[in-house]
Amino acid sequence: MVDSILYQENVFIVLEANELEQIFTPQELLEKLKKILLIRQDDLPRELKKLTSIDEQAEYLKNNFCELEMEPDNYLQWYAIRLEK
Repeated sequence: MVDSILYQENVFIVLEANELEQIFTPQELLEKLKKILLIRQDDLPRELKKLTSIDEQAEYLKNNFCELEMEPDNYLQWYAIRLEK
């Protein structure tokens, strides 16, 4: 049986082309994805087209993808990480 702790997310490491890596909370990542999705409604991945709200699209993207191609040679990637004290 898989331990449910493997699916708990503390933070995400976010990588963008020509940028330093950043650490986002789940909410910060959702806000970033929403901003991107607002201007990309005509160019969505097929799985997102069936979702009607930006909130649903961002949540689905966060939970089911780890990369979004913005344009050729420009990308956004995110990976859940756990920070331990």
